[in-house]
Amino acid sequence: MKNATISVFLVDDHQFFLSGVRSELGDQFAIVGEAGDVGGAVKGILEKEPDVILLDVHMPAGGGLAVIEQVRKSNPDACFLALSVSDAAEDVIAIIRAGARGYVTKTISPSELASAVRRVHGGDAVFSPRLAGFVLDAFAGSVQAPIDPELDQLTQREREVMRYIARGYSYKEVARELHISTKTVESHVSAVLRKLQLSSRHELTRWATDRRLV
Repeated sequence: MKNATISVFLVDDHQFFLSGVRSELGDQFAIVGEAGDVGGAVKGILEKEPDVILLDVHMPAGGGLAVIEQVRKSNPDACFLALSVSDAAEDVIAIIRAGARGYVTKTISPSELASAVRRVHGGDAVFSPRLAGFVLDAFAGSVQAPIDPELDQLTQREREVMRYIARGYSYKEVARELHISTKTVESHVSAVLRKLQLSSRHELTRWATDRRLV
């Protein structure tokens, strides 16, 4: 039964996943919009003013963190629930510090996700079970983010490039997504491989996958 009193805006750069979420939640909430990039998300959220924004963390041009920061400049009360493949402590902590009310992983069931949307709309903080400890530790001052010394070597742009390369994008495709030149992408990839002491894209993909960064 649809609860039209809760409007939801969906943000994810994977269209297939976005369609699945829309299908699962569409009969329970009013889905008022969706976007697959930071610019489109910020514009749509500010126009639609949804009750809850269901937000992917890893996207080009700053990801979910950039969406939260830009939206909250105009609408500090916007309600974000992060939905990500990543359960890395630094991702969880950064998103919550930016102002999200919850963080759940994409392994969540449809019924649990619907419950999470209702709960954050009601004012609760919602986390997948193993993630709550990260947040408690962080706000108690016992965790410093980022906590991965290897990942900490990379600049924000290098991390974005690394995630695309690990997903199988070509240099030209990465350049198009990030609005930079192919030569710049090549330079970033070389820097990433050097800093992480890796020798190939295959090793980079395995490194990123092991850390659930893609």
